[in-house]
Amino acid sequence: MEPHADPGERVRGAPGVLDGDFHWHKHENEDEFFYVVEGRLDIDLEDGRTVVLEPGQGLTVPKGVMHFPHARGRTVVLMVETASVVPTGN
Repeated sequence: MEPHADPGERVRGAPGVLDGDFHWHKHENEDEFFYVVEGRLDIDLEDGRTVVLEPGQGLTVPKGVMHFPHARGRTVVLMVETASVVPTGN
């Protein structure tokens, strides 16, 4: 599944290098897509599941869903999100 954006809304691909834990957060109005290029990213979800992403795998976190990304060592990711998303969540 790809992130949903309203027609005319700008979407960006934000590459990043992560290492360690982020924090619990959510995006009220935007989906967020994580694609792992290198390394491993575990994403805890509010329903108790943990999704493990290896290189070549991705996950869309739907808007409004609490999530907690954990980079297990140096991890290169591409995050696809609307241009208005606040990386730290609402």
